[in-house]
Amino acid sequence: MRIAIGSDHAGLPLKKELVEFLQEGGHQVDDVGTTGSESVDYPDFGAAVGRAVSAGDSELGVAVCGTGIGISIAANKVDGVRAAVVHDVTSARLAKQHNDANVVCMGARLVGPEVAREALHAFLDAKWEAGRHGRRVDKITALEHDQQGGS
Repeated sequence: MRIAIGSDHAGLPLKKELVEFLQEGGHQVDDVGTTGSESVDYPDFGAAVGRAVSAGDSELGVAVCGTGIGISIAANKVDGVRAAVVHDVTSARLAKQHNDANVVCMGARLVGPEVAREALHAFLDAKWEAGRHGRRVDKITALEHDQQGGS
């Protein structure tokens, strides 16, 4: 599977761990940055991961910042992206099964490397269940085209 991954400076050490984990699993990894420890802006990297997924250049995305929150907000601004912040195996699995998430986000200050690898493994292994969740994801998708927010 081809996976885009990006982080800001706070997420860089965890991102490096996850790149290695993905490569060991046989995945093709497209690292969209950052590559250095100097302070950078997480929206740039969340958007880069989101754009890679939205454009079809990558099947899934992984984004890491200090909390996972900011980078997920940025990724979610890209049409077609459903980015979910996860903290453990259960949240990662359910993000895919119930929300058809295509970008998983983690906080390097909140999730250690071992839990992050386990959560990413669960995310990659999970399958979208559709069914009753389908109409909910359809409503989320409709919001991308409805600046009023709809009801």
